[in-house]
Amino acid sequence: MHIDKDLVAASATPLVLAILAESDSSYGYAIAKRVTELSGGRMTWTDGMLYPLLHRLERLGFVSSSWQRAEDTGRRRKHYTITDAGRAALAERRAQWGVVSAALESVWASLRSAPAPAPTQGGGVA
Repeated sequence: MHIDKDLVAASATPLVLAILAESDSSYGYAIAKRVTELSGGRMTWTDGMLYPLLHRLERLGFVSSSWQRAEDTGRRRKHYTITDAGRAALAERRAQWGVVSAALESVWASLRSAPAPAPTQGGGVA
């Protein structure tokens, strides 16, 4: 399934902040992998999408970063940690998504209960 880029963009900040809130810190590849896991493989993020977002969140003060060495490989990785301002932004975004989700669920429920439209005569466009 293709997910529209506008929907991906709108969900990116709350997704990253929530992923960082569930752990002490994480690095880019692990964040992208978690997005894929959470979406059941239906969302995959490229470096070109993720790292500009992480840099923007850092500029906004929502995340902080530090370089750490991986215990298994010794490679340096930039780890990101959610800040108090990021937790506040996450709470606000979570409330906003709750409103949007409830509105969508409400309208979709009304569509499920609505009778199907009548077919047009002759199979053509009316």
